[in-house]
Order: sequence, then C-alpha cells, then structure tokens
Amino acid sequence: MSTVDDLRAYLDGSPSPWHAAATSAARLAAAGFTELDVTTPWADVPVKGFVRRGGALVGWHRADGAGPTDPLHVVGAHTDSPCLRVKPRPDTGAHGWKQLAVEVYGGPLLNSWLDRDLGVAGTLATRDGAVLVDAATPVARVAQLAIHLDRDVNEKGVVLDKQQHLTPLWGVGAARDGEFRAWIAAAAGLTADEVQAWDLCLYDLTPAAVIGAEGELLASGRLDNQVSCWAATTALAVCAPARGTAVIALFDHEEVGSDSVGGAGGPVLEHVLERLAVAAGADRAQFLAQLAASSCISADNAHSVHPNYAERHEPGHRPIVNKGPAIKLNHNQRYATSAGSAAMAQRVFEAAGVPWQVFVSRNNMPCGSTIGPITATRLGIDTVDVGVPQLSMHSARELCGTEDPVSLATAMTTYFGGTW
Repeated sequence: MSTVDDLRAYLDGSPSPWHAAATSAARLAAAGFTELDVTTPWADVPVKGFVRRGGALVGWHRADGAGPTDPLHVVGAHTDSPCLRVKPRPDTGAHGWKQLAVEVYGGPLLNSWLDRDLGVAGTLATRDGAVLVDAATPVARVAQLAIHLDRDVNEKGVVLDKQQHLTPLWGVGAARDGEFRAWIAAAAGLTADEVQAWDLCLYDLTPAAVIGAEGELLASGRLDNQVSCWAATTALAVCAPARGTAVIALFDHEEVGSDSVGGAGGPVLEHVLERLAVAAGADRAQFLAQLAASSCISADNAHSVHPNYAERHEPGHRPIVNKGPAIKLNHNQRYATSAGSAAMAQRVFEAAGVPWQVFVSRNNMPCGSTIGPITATRLGIDTVDVGVPQLSMHSARELCGTEDPVSLATAMTTYFGGTW
C-alpha cells in the first residue's frame, strides 16, 4: 500500500473520533505496542504502549536507558471534526417524512452538509461497555430547498437555521418513537433494549480520493484533523528514539473547546506522563523538571491560500499546498508557537529534509485556536503549532495536497528520533 493509500485507508476507517482512536490503536498494536487500562494501577509499564479514553489515545515509546528526567517529545492532534450528532430522542418528522433530530457539533460549514449521502458512526453504550458501530450505508440526507422555491439563493447565498433547516430525512411515513434505536442497534448486532445511550455522528459516505490531473490533491472528510492523527500514529509506530520518550496525544473535543475527560483541557495526557515518570523511578520534582525540559508539536491543519479569495490571507504568510507543513504563529496565543519553538520546528524539518512554510492570519481576520496553547498551559511544555495546508476547512469534505501529509509524518519521525 502506498503512503497516500494508507492515509486514505486511515480516513475511511475513522468516520468518528472513537473510530479514529480505534484505528490508531490497531496500528500501534500491530507495531508491537501494548494497550494498558487507565482504570487499573500499572505494575509493569512496557517500553512501547498506549491507552485510550473514549475518542482519545495517548501512546509512547521510551528510548533504551531513558532516565526519569530525559525529555519527552510529544506530538498532539485531535480526532474530532465538526459534524452533525444524533440527539438522544431522534425520531421526528412531518408531512409524510421521517427525520432524525441532530445537534450541530463544533463549527461546520453548514451548507457543505446539504444533499450528501450520510452514514452513521460512533459508539453505543450498553451495560457491558461501549460498542463501536459504523452504519456505512446511505441512510440520511439533508435536502436543500429547490431553487424554484428560493429564487434569489444564488444572489443572497444559502442561509440555514441550525434548528429548522438541518434535520435530515431518513424515510417516509409517520415517525415512530424508538425506530432509530432499533435500527442502529441492529447495525451493531444488538437488540434495541441493549442500547442505553449513544454518541453518534453523521458522516459523508464518499471515500477519500486522490484527485487532480496529476494526482496532486487529496479530498476527504475529516482531514482536519485526522491527517495529523495519521501522521503521528505512523511516526510513532516506526520511530527509534535515541533519547527520552516519544509520545503522541490524540485528543477528542478540540472542536468544542477541549474541556472533557479525553480533551486537551482534561488530565488524560498529564496523568499518563506522570505514570510513566513514576514507573521510571521519578519523584514529583523530577517529573516537573522533565516537563520543563520537554517539547511538543501541536499538529493541526493550516489554511492554504485560496486562489479565489487571496485577499483573505496575510501577504507574505500564505501557505501553498505541497510546499510543506506550515509553522503557525499568533502573538495573541491562539497558537502556542514561540521564537524558540519555531526555531526547533525549523531544525526538525531541515533534519528530515522536509520543506516548511509560515502561516500568520490577517489582523482583521482572527484565527482559530488549537490544542497547543492548552497543552502548553497545562503542562508547561514548550510547544510549536504546525499543520498541513488545506482548503475547505470544516467542510463535510476538505482538500489538501498529497505530499504535505507525508512530509509531516517524515518530520514527526525525525522529531521522535531526537537527532535534530
């Protein structure tokens, strides 16, 4: 399988944050990593291991002879993407249509969800634990109003009310309470009575595709930010740390603020790092010294310059696809990059033989944020924000170059190796 085909397989196999964590877990397990349970004490910590909490995963690979104060090389990313989530009581409808009640998750480009064949994926809660489900069948569709009933839509633009206009169709007839529960339970091989609750996403069923006359572009859902999750997982699986410990932290809930058990604002990474330090014989003072000596690459996609809207980008800081990952800077701390961490990233890219760019947003067009500032604030680890340039960020289907994800994975492998 080629590298780009491997990325496509990762994207297609990860229609929800919980699937992304499971996909990374399976790949690490195949590379000899051992999964540990966060709910039990760790008597014996493997050199290569990982843990999961819902849609989040933290993995590590300790170098031979790594001491309790040797630095951590951390790569952070996030598994979640803006989408439509199924509500607890979804069976609704009117005028002969069956519909699903959904909640808008994060900040999606709402119009991009119109007239797409949608599947359902996520996790079902039962008395025996969580069950992954991927109903990869075209079951739902958010139908746009015909132009004959909205004559000036092309002039005024599509205006969508999140409550009124985004309720998907999924059948005809009268809505029946419990019908969706029975359907999704059957898709997971369960009975309706076994399903107590769920976290479910609607997703575009169109597979990831290499496009363009010369195959230079990659189109897919969830590029933001599963491209970074793939790169981090790929790098950790093959890296050979010369010193310290290589760590990946794939967080959930970045798109809604990161404040959750599996989010960057929660304790999952800090707890895992402390348990690793304790297992290595460190006391509290040594653990804090280790954090201060460590570094983090916060990997989250960047805005490529859009040829139809070039005026929306800061002159001199306009990333171009397939010209390398972008180092992202914002002095108002929307990104965590400092002069020192930017210089570190440049050394890593140069040692890896990877081109790099710089992204800064316009003063009159504030940028979003990432897990970078949160991780730096929680742990006191010097952090740099980097990302693959892309278009259509937060669309149901996004676009990036085919070379930049590979460059990012190559740079992360070099970073984990510690020889930069």
